[in-house]
Amino acid sequence: MAQFDVYANPQASSRQSVPYVVDVQSPLIDVLHTRLVMPLSRVGVGQARLPASLCPTVEVDGEPLSLMPHLAAPLVARLLGEPVASVSHLASDVVGALDAVVSGF
Repeated sequence: MAQFDVYANPQASSRQSVPYVVDVQSPLIDVLHTRLVMPLSRVGVGQARLPASLCPTVEVDGEPLSLMPHLAAPLVARLLGEPVASVSHLASDVVGALDAVVSGF
């Protein structure tokens, strides 16, 4: 598993509004059986009330989605399956979004 890989949401109950999750966990702690993921949500895309620094828009398979770092949560790694994309090219935006949650910047 690689940091910034995108996976189909393994939770069927929320898959309609959150089709994907992004693995944001550092490879330094790959020994854990869980991965810290951030949801990629259809809800909130393009809404002015979501600060771009907190919830940047991420495109997966041509669909714009909002990164939701304030909803980051651990998932059991084996539930994630195979990655469908990578947002490693947006690593600074993803890390910046998480920093905005933690430090307010």
